[in-house]
Amino acid sequence: MNPRDILRQLFDAAIAAADPALCVPPFLPKDDGGRLIVIGAGKASAAMARAVEQHWSGPLEGLVVTRYGHAVPCERIEIVEAAHPVPDAVGELAAQRMLAKLSGLAATDRVLALISGGGSALLAAPAEGISLTEKRAITSALLKSGASISEINCVRKHLSAIKGGRLAAMAWPARILTLAISDVPGDDPAVIASGPTVADPSTAFDALQVLDFYAIEIDPALRQRLLESELETPKPGDPRLAHSEFRLVASPQQMLLAAVEKARQLGITPLILGDAIEGEAREVGKALAGIAKYYGQHDISAKKPYVLLSGGETTVTLRGAGRGGRNTEFLLGLALALDGAAQIHALAADTDGIDGSEDNAGAFVAPDTLARGRAKGLDIRRAMADNDAWGYFSALGDLLVTGPTRTNVNDFRAILIGLE
Repeated sequence: MNPRDILRQLFDAAIAAADPALCVPPFLPKDDGGRLIVIGAGKASAAMARAVEQHWSGPLEGLVVTRYGHAVPCERIEIVEAAHPVPDAVGELAAQRMLAKLSGLAATDRVLALISGGGSALLAAPAEGISLTEKRAITSALLKSGASISEINCVRKHLSAIKGGRLAAMAWPARILTLAISDVPGDDPAVIASGPTVADPSTAFDALQVLDFYAIEIDPALRQRLLESELETPKPGDPRLAHSEFRLVASPQQMLLAAVEKARQLGITPLILGDAIEGEAREVGKALAGIAKYYGQHDISAKKPYVLLSGGETTVTLRGAGRGGRNTEFLLGLALALDGAAQIHALAADTDGIDGSEDNAGAFVAPDTLARGRAKGLDIRRAMADNDAWGYFSALGDLLVTGPTRTNVNDFRAILIGLE
């Protein structure tokens, strides 16, 4: 068996488990012939909307916003494409239109919210008194700082007119059901797409602390508004959220379990390390390399070959001017720490099909990765220093390019050990 083919089969199985066409329909509300208003945001939202259309015969209307390149044809639900991870004016307008659709609803109205990873950037309606330019600058600085997704979304919620439960509050007193595909460690509804339909336990002061910790400069007037809780979000117990229900339809754990099943079919022993692994990408790579070398060097009760599976969301602190994303940066750290260890192959990729800002989902590592790099005059340490993981793996022909998958259950990592 070819190690790269095996790793790709595991990735494909993980993606299939989070296909909106399969995971959305079982959670749809009863179709009683009444009107349903659909709203949504995220990299999977267009595919989720299509799944709704295919299983709903009653009156249906709505608007969802997805990332550029992630749209699919829909007939009754409008699909808008906008920028991610830094918001743009198209996303701002879509968010404003979404809020307008929910204004003035009655208790007899029903709303279906389709939420997935990426929704935080795509629902870009700044709070009153905050410009999109200001929000873009803060978002860009946070993305470069190494802040976790939970920290970034805490700030996003308190600078928004739509996140942190505000979308559901706008729909009150209508009934609102949220179907969500999780891309965040721990599957916290308040973190997925910054929780536009659920109560927010974080505070404006928490958001300010995040900004201060990462030394993000903000306007003094904005600092004062955060200090005075002027930009506070709806909290647990808010009566405007009493009719809001949340259901998780796909998660990183489901992704990993699908890969487990595929590994067993291929005669490989799967070992799940966790679905919520976080940290600096290159350091996580170094840590997982140590685990992989242990399994490669020692006999354990399980039968070789093994595959170590994990999910979660690492971070990258930008220090250089290179190209790449957190999965390829993870692989730089992994490859350097493995140092050519025999019979260890790896794949790391973003399940949405886009790692960072480039066109690849991720990349592959093999025992000869460093040797092939040296033969081409590449210095892996220099690539790490410049955050140029894309350049390194592109030169080796080791990028994984899938195109948009139209789902998103976070990062997928597979380390294959002991294949003859």
